[in-house]
Amino acid sequence: MKKMKVEKLYRLMIVFFAFQVICFIFFIRTSTRHQEHETDKPTKVMGSSSSALGRRLSIQDGVSKQSLKMSSTTIRHLSSNPTLIEPTIICDRSHPLYDWCNLKSGSILEPNTATFFSRSSIHPLKVETIRPYPRKRDNKTMSNIREITLTTELSHSPCTIVHETPALVFSIGGFTGNLFHDFNDGFVPLFITINTLFPDQDVTLVITNYSEWWYGKYEAILPQFSNQTVINLDNQTVSHCFPSVVAGLISHGPMTINPTLIPHRKSFLDFRALLEEGYQKCLVWPPPKIKGRPRLVLVSRVGAVGRVILNQDNVIKLAQEEGFDVVVFEPSAYTYLCDVYRLMNGSHAIMGVHGAALTHSLFLQPGAAFIQVVPIGGDWLARTYFRNLAKGMKLEYIQYKIQPEESTLVDKYGKDHVLIRDPDSITATNWSALHNIYLRGQDVRLDMARFKTCLKNAYVKAKKLMEHQGLHVRRRSKIKKFIRPQVFTYTYGVM
Repeated sequence: MKKMKVEKLYRLMIVFFAFQVICFIFFIRTSTRHQEHETDKPTKVMGSSSSALGRRLSIQDGVSKQSLKMSSTTIRHLSSNPTLIEPTIICDRSHPLYDWCNLKSGSILEPNTATFFSRSSIHPLKVETIRPYPRKRDNKTMSNIREITLTTELSHSPCTIVHETPALVFSIGGFTGNLFHDFNDGFVPLFITINTLFPDQDVTLVITNYSEWWYGKYEAILPQFSNQTVINLDNQTVSHCFPSVVAGLISHGPMTINPTLIPHRKSFLDFRALLEEGYQKCLVWPPPKIKGRPRLVLVSRVGAVGRVILNQDNVIKLAQEEGFDVVVFEPSAYTYLCDVYRLMNGSHAIMGVHGAALTHSLFLQPGAAFIQVVPIGGDWLARTYFRNLAKGMKLEYIQYKIQPEESTLVDKYGKDHVLIRDPDSITATNWSALHNIYLRGQDVRLDMARFKTCLKNAYVKAKKLMEHQGLHVRRRSKIKKFIRPQVFTYTYGVM
């Protein structure tokens, strides 16, 4: 009996030790697999902004139906560890307006030469250069745009500043300073590029041909494009590292956003919503109060700038008689856009002779009336630029094309001159004539009987918008005495 008890104890001890050995082996194997799994994980690159942590780093190959015939599949999410990505460069140079290139690997910016090197090497070596401004057919303008280099060459330089988000490199040179071109060549292509190549993720804006004046003018809306600090490439003295780099901006054409070419079908209304979100945060003067009448903003041109409405007081009086509350707006290079946004967003119609200042119509609400006065020789410009904008913004577009007798060119050249009879034959091949004769050398005097029809049409549309906003529209009363309205310049918040 005692012997049986001892054998039973031995068996229990053997089972216990065997169980310990099995547990120990299982623990060793589990620990090894865990270490292997951790080793395979990409290393997290610390960004310059904590708000960008955890964002996906992806880019799409296919850009548009007009783009180079690349693969339509999406490039896999870029790892933040550059050693896990095989460096390569893809470029789309098929479009007449723009080029763009993507260095698909961890990259180091060498600021003195504006060169982005790879953080890993591959053979054969590949190098691409690009001037990141979407007017590539304009050789004179493009010659002043700084050239950017992307290369798969390995750089051994250390990273001074490490960014978690991809770099998007572009220029604000060229025609920057002209409000139309600031948007047509800048912010609209920037919106298209981000929503095409970087949907649902953040980027770091790296800007060349930089201007502090430009940054101050558009500081309110820049955070709507990126959560990261803007990098002025021109004054950098240290290296910057990025998970990947795109240089160049995509354009869909003059003042055009084509939703079918963007993954999430973003439109001009989405662009306007982005502007609204930025400008609503501004500290601004309040707009003129609504007085029970639709507000018409008359964009006035003054001085020797061309396309001045010589009988502007008559136009204002006629608009008041038709039922509008008229505000005269004289923008300048120093116009404070936060205030302008508040004025335009609270208005129901805009009118003016073709010119860059009509770009402020971006701030109108959909359904507002847009009267564009088209001078002799300005048909193509008016149609291509602001009619496209009005269509995308869902504005009620009304075009008033002046007759020869309404132009001061008749006083200079006579009604039968080829400049008057056939301006298209002049402007088609001679940009200098278009600019110097038709844009800078021409003023207009509107025919009140003809223009009255435009104002009546605009009033109906503006009144409809006002009623849609739930605002009461007073009955039109006869204007007993003409009162010249106050002129608003909105220069940096001073009215």
